[in-house]
Amino acid sequence: MSADHSEIKVEVLINKLLAERNMSLRELARLSGIEPSNLSNLANGKRKRIYLEHIERIADALEIDDISKILKLSKKQGKP
Repeated sequence: MSADHSEIKVEVLINKLLAERNMSLRELARLSGIEPSNLSNLANGKRKRIYLEHIERIADALEIDDISKILKLSKKQGKP
């Protein structure tokens, strides 16, 4: 961690991707083979760990070949 107490936050852009494709979470679950509850937790930032296999399955289901369309990195402020 750097001296300014900032950390990198990884955001999974599932809600944005679904909106762009007019697709439901259940449809993505069906196409990817990932449980809807796991996708929901990823979409809402409730997962502490993100499995690469899930990102690969989402990319395959949505025919995405650029990971930056699925993941977003940003700095978040930590406690001093």
